[in-house]
Order: sequence, then structure tokens, then C-alpha cells
Amino acid sequence: MARTPMKLILTQEVTGLGAPGDVVDVAPGYGRNYLIPRGFAMRWTRGGEKQVAQIKRARAVREIRSLEEAQAAAGQLEKLTVRLKRKAGKNGRLFGSVGPADIASAVKESGGPDVDKRKILIADPIKIAGAHRAQIRLHPEVSAAIKIDVQAD
Repeated sequence: MARTPMKLILTQEVTGLGAPGDVVDVAPGYGRNYLIPRGFAMRWTRGGEKQVAQIKRARAVREIRSLEEAQAAAGQLEKLTVRLKRKAGKNGRLFGSVGPADIASAVKESGGPDVDKRKILIADPIKIAGAHRAQIRLHPEVSAAIKIDVQAD
């Protein structure tokens, strides 16, 4: 039995799906149980079309201005090495882990630009002391790789 897709308007960027203001068709469960409750999307309506146009205009103005800013921030982040101290046990295994929120605050403390934790991509949370790398999406066209040095405390 085939289910009809649910039509939604994205209010935030969703990796692999689209950017704010995009109208997308998704599986009903994905939209109803994940996207709408978390505020990533809203149901599509005719009145919502006006909001789509407004969201897209605001995004276009921000992107034109922020593309240059994103490229400058990427250059700054590429040069930066972020250092974090965490309690660790034997063999450098951390008590807990280092996640995107920790990395975002450490970038700020290291003199880097403000980075949204939702834009930081790491494959898995960091659980071992040592050198690691993370990707930061600054703009749909610009991303930067940063070096993270986790030291055992």
C-alpha cells in the first residue's frame, strides 16, 4: 500500500532535504513525527506560500552578504587549532565525550568566530584524547575543516 507524500515547507536547513523556504514532499511519518515537532518544517498551505516567498527573500539577502563573511570565517577557522581539556582514564579514553556544543564553545574561546553547533559535523562523538578533525558548514557553498586537539586532564 503506497502512502501519499506529505507536503511541507522547511523553516530550517535540513541536511539532505533542503534549505529554509523550500517546499518538499516527505513520508508522512517523517514529517509528522520528526520535522514538524522539532520546528524544522511546517505544513504546506496556500497561505504558507506567502511565507515561503518571504523566507526565501530573507535568505537571499542574508546569503549574498554572508557568502563573503563565510569565506573569511572559513579562512580563519582553517588556521585555528581548537584545544580542549577533558578528564580521561587509562589509554587516553575520555570520561564522557566531546560533541558539537563543546567544539562550538571551544572555537569561540580560541578566538574564532561564533559557530552554530548544528553546523558542526563530526562522524562520531570524540571519546579518545588526541588530534581530531571536524567539518563546519558556514554557508551552503562554504565549509571549513578545523583541527581539534583533545588533551587528557
